[in-house]
Amino acid sequence: MGRTRLFASLCGLVFLVNLARIIYAPLLDVFIADFAIGEATAGLIVTLAWIGSAAPRLPTGWLLTRVPRHRVVLASGAILSVSSALAATSVTVSQLMTGAFLMGIASGVYFVSANPLISELFPERIGRVMGIHGAASQVAAVIAAPFVVLVLAIFVDWRLSLWTIAVGAALVTVYTWLAAKRTDLPAAGTGDRDFVAGAASEWRLIVTALAIVGVASFVWQGVFNFYELYMQSKGLSDRAAGLMLTIVFAAGVPAFFFGGDLADRLPKVPYMLGIVGTFSVCLLALTIAESFLALIALTAIVGFVVHALFPATDTYLLDTLPDSSRGSAYAVFSSIWMFTQAIGSSVLGIFIERDYTYDEVFASAAVLLGGTIVVLVILERAGRLPE
Repeated sequence: MGRTRLFASLCGLVFLVNLARIIYAPLLDVFIADFAIGEATAGLIVTLAWIGSAAPRLPTGWLLTRVPRHRVVLASGAILSVSSALAATSVTVSQLMTGAFLMGIASGVYFVSANPLISELFPERIGRVMGIHGAASQVAAVIAAPFVVLVLAIFVDWRLSLWTIAVGAALVTVYTWLAAKRTDLPAAGTGDRDFVAGAASEWRLIVTALAIVGVASFVWQGVFNFYELYMQSKGLSDRAAGLMLTIVFAAGVPAFFFGGDLADRLPKVPYMLGIVGTFSVCLLALTIAESFLALIALTAIVGFVVHALFPATDTYLLDTLPDSSRGSAYAVFSSIWMFTQAIGSSVLGIFIERDYTYDEVFASAAVLLGGTIVVLVILERAGRLPE
C-alpha cells in the first residue's frame, strides 16, 4: 500500500512537471503583448524551458550515485515550486526566462531520478507502471492550452496559471515526502556508486536504445512542433489545424497506458523496432493523405504509435539495466536522447526555409527512418543487439 501511495504522488508530480514544460507555448501571444517583445524572443522562452530540461540530466545521474532517488525527486518538486513562483512574479523578460529555464531544470532532475525509482518500486511490472506514469504526464500536454484559455477567460491574469503550478508542486512534494517516509523503499540503487564506470559498462545497451529511438524522436520533435503549420499547408483552417495537434496529444494518453503494458508482455527490441517502423509508414502515409477524414485518422494513429515508443524505451532500459548501473546509465541515455530531440525542430526549420515543402521533408524523414529500421532488424535477427 505504501508503494502504491508513493507512486500515486509521483503521478501527480509528473503531471505538474510536464505541464511546466508545455505551459509556455500557449502563453506566447500573451507574453508578446505584455512584455512588448517579438516572436524570436518569445520563442526563446520556450526553448529555454526545454534546454533546462536537458541540461541537468548528466549531473543528476552523478547525484544519484550519492543521494537516494526519492530525495532527488523531492528536490525537483521544490525547484519546480520556487521557479514557477519566480516566473509568476517576473516583471522583466530576463526574469521570465530565468523562471522558464529553472522550471525546465526541475523536469530534467525529476525524470532522471523518478523513472529509475518507479522501476525499482515495481520491478515485476515496470512497463505497466511506466505507462501509467507516462499517461499522467501526457494528460498535461493535452490540457495545457485549454487550461491557459480557461485561466485567461475567468481571471484574465496569465500569472495565475504559473501560480497554480507553484502551489500544486509544493503540496504534491510535501505529500510525496510523507508517502516516502511511510514506504519501505527499495535498496536496488545502493550499489550504483560509480557514475562513469556504471555508464561505461552499459555502453552497448545505451547505443542500441539510441540507435532504435534516437532518429525517431528527432523526427517526431520536428513533426509535432510544426504540426499546426503542416496541417495549414494541406489547406486546413487555423482551428482545424489546432484540433489536429490536440488529437495527436490526446492519442498519447491511451498509448502510454497500453504501450507500457505491451512492453511487459512482448520481446522488447522487436517491439520497439515495430513501433518505429510503423511510425515511419504512418508518417509517409500522412504526406500522401489529402481528405479531412484521412488526416484525422492518420493523425490519431501517428499520435498513438509514437507515444507508445516512450514507455517501451524506458521499460527496455530500466528492466534490462542491472541495479549497479541503472541510475548512471539511464541518466546518460536520457541526456543524449533529450539533446537529440531538441535539435529536430531547428533542422526541420532549416529545410523549410530552403523552400522544401513539409510533405517533401516528412516523406524523406520517413524513408530515412524506415531504412535505419531495416538495418536494425537485420542486426536484431543476427543476434547483434542486446536484449
